[in-house]
Amino acid sequence: MEIIVLIAFGALFWLIWQLYKAKKFTQFKQNIEQNLKAKVIMAIKEELAETRSEQYPNNACHEQATIFYWTQYKSRILHAALEREIITKEWLEKSGNIRNAQHLFHVEQQFLP
Repeated sequence: MEIIVLIAFGALFWLIWQLYKAKKFTQFKQNIEQNLKAKVIMAIKEELAETRSEQYPNNACHEQATIFYWTQYKSRILHAALEREIITKEWLEKSGNIRNAQHLFHVEQQFLP
């Protein structure tokens, strides 16, 4: 009887731990959408303005398409933020989000460039 109670508490603790991790992952994705997305959009606009030339006109249509592509999925927003050095791998490690980033890249791997 005692072993059954111990197993039940172990299973309950494991479920609570999984719920905690899921909430942290959801907060991480919300943070990407609310904070990083705007920074990535600004970086893309600056980048396109700086590289504008006769060969690469980077007009409003190009800007809109580029922004749509990079902000369509959270994994792309995170990838663009890392690529443009808006955030760093060290920041992900310090904030405790390295596993969340790895999980996001795994889950949305078909959307990565």
